[in-house]
Order: sequence, then C-alpha cells, then structure tokens
Amino acid sequence: QVIKCKAAVLWEANKPFSIEEVEVAPPKAHEVRIKIMATGICRSDDHVVTGGLVMPFPIILGHEAAGVVESVGEGVTSVKPGDKVIPLFVPQCGECSSCLNTKGNLCSKNDIGSAAGLMTDGTSRFTCKGKAIHHFIGTSTFTEYTVVHESAVAKIDPAAPVEKVCLIGCGFSTGYGAAVQTAKVEPGSTCAIFGLGGVGLSVVMGCKAAGASRIIAIDINSDKFAKAKELGATDCVNPKDFKKPIHEVLIEMTGQGVDYSFEVIGRTETMTAALACCQYNYGVSVIVGVPPAAQNITFDPMLLFTGRTWKGSVFGGWKSKDSVPKLVADYMKKKFVLDPLITHRLPFTKINEGFELLRTGK
Repeated sequence: QVIKCKAAVLWEANKPFSIEEVEVAPPKAHEVRIKIMATGICRSDDHVVTGGLVMPFPIILGHEAAGVVESVGEGVTSVKPGDKVIPLFVPQCGECSSCLNTKGNLCSKNDIGSAAGLMTDGTSRFTCKGKAIHHFIGTSTFTEYTVVHESAVAKIDPAAPVEKVCLIGCGFSTGYGAAVQTAKVEPGSTCAIFGLGGVGLSVVMGCKAAGASRIIAIDINSDKFAKAKELGATDCVNPKDFKKPIHEVLIEMTGQGVDYSFEVIGRTETMTAALACCQYNYGVSVIVGVPPAAQNITFDPMLLFTGRTWKGSVFGGWKSKDSVPKLVADYMKKKFVLDPLITHRLPFTKINEGFELLRTGK
C-alpha cells in the first residue's frame, strides 16, 4: 500500500528544501521500494538547486544512499524485502549497447541526459499536497522511502555500515573509478586533480592505489590540503597563489606536464586547464565534474592534435549493479577508507544546513 513519510521536496530553483509529508506509491512490476537509512549530499544535487543541472520541478533530489528493501513489485528477482541495498543513479539493464560492451557503463536506461524525472512508465511514485513530484536520476534519496527500477539497485553485504557505504553510491566510486578504471593510472605516473571535494579526494585515493608517484592536488580552498595529503597527495597547489595560469604552473612543476589530469569541479575553465596541463603527446585528461548547462568549451585543437586524450567518466566507469557489491566488499576488507570523506553527520531535517556546509566548502 501507499506509504506516507517525510521527504525534502525542492519546489523550485534557488529555494531551500522543504520537509514535507509525501505519499510513496507501491512498486510496480520490476520496481523496488527502499527505506533510505543514510544519504550523502553531492554537489550534483546542488547543481539542480542553482540551475547548473536542469531538471523538472517539483523534485525530490538525492542519489547517494544506502537502505533496506521494503517491498518489491512483480517480476523482481535480484533483491527481496529486508535486503541491504544501494540505489544506482547509473542503472545496469544488461541489454543495451553500453551494458553489453565491456568498455561501457552508461546504461541507456539512465535519466541523466533526458532528465524526464519519471519512472520508466512515464509516471511518478511520489505525491505531495495532491501534486506529482518528479524523481531525480532514477534514485531520489532525500526521502524516507523511494521507489527505483530493479536495474537501479544493488544488493550489498548486510553487515556494511549504511552511513559510510552510502558514499559508494556516488562520490567515492565516481572519483576512485575515474583514476583506476577510466584513466587506468599506472605505477610511477604523475597525476593532477582539480577540485578536492569528496569526489576529488576519492580520485586522490584512486591515483595512490594505482601507484602514482606524484599526485598534485589543486583547489582554491587551502583548508582542503591537509586531508588531501593524508589521502596520498604529494603536492598541493592553490591557483590563487600564482599570477600565471595554473596549467603553466603545473607544466613548470613537472617539466613535461602530468601523465593524467582530472577535473572534478564542473567548470569549463578548469576543464581546459586540466587538458592543457597534461603531457602534450600521451597525457590523458578526464572530466569527472558535471558540466554546467548551456555552456560550451572553446579550446585550441592543437592540444589534441599532438596526441593528448580527453575523456569523460560517469560513475567512475563502473558497471553499477556488478561493481557496487564488490566495492562494498572491498571496503569491508579495508582495501580503502571512507571515514575521511565524511565531515559531518546531520539528522535528515537539517538537510538545508548540510547544503550550506557544502556551499561554504566545509
């Protein structure tokens, strides 16, 4: 039956979240209803608030979470009520060209590009004050209960701590995978990471795990440097300390430019700087941050002609349903840490305070 619960509804852009009572419909065929136990706040959610990522309103945001299956619709076989799970903003249907290709992970069933904000049948499972509320990239985790498609949920170790492994639903996996999966960083290489939020720090961890010998962390907020060093950064650079462009600074520091660079902010200027700072012939630059809507990049094509590779990475290149349970298992085996990525723990009702902390770089 319908569940009534609390959710943080965003009625329009540039307004605070409103904690409302919503009605969550039961799951239809091949859908799963999840009780959300913990959710992270990601800059991509804030991009919707500010209009940088265009989505339909009203909407329930959130896409980085962990919880327990409450009920399943008919035909669901991969999870059952009581299973501990992570919702997947990049689904894995197992049938589309990206799912079938070993090199691909962006399942065609994703709702990142089309931004319909609805379930696959074109309807919503959320109602508030008699109005249908949109879903966000197939997950919507800023609510006590959500409904996702079966292809967008992964069953994980029942012993995993939800308040930590929720980060495997986006931030950690996105950054760590960008280094180890998308870039395939090699031992002894030099890396530069632009942006030291949770995802950027996860790129630092991925570069270190891959054996990079020099990891240069770049941010305009020097308060982020101590944690970056703790996680493996060998050098920390604040572009504000220099008169010349940051890519020139990095080329001087390394002689040739870096082997691998990562843009983990979502700004066109830093995307071109990251490309320009990597080695002119065999450097690889990866775009990890969500690009801002309606902005294009103008760059000198000679940057690519000489041999550089410019690539993007969604969810760290992982095939989500296959990889998330393995990443959780690796965390349980202490192959990587998540605690340094967690700065605050707040009750759900203080979600607006959480976003203030994000916006102020805390």
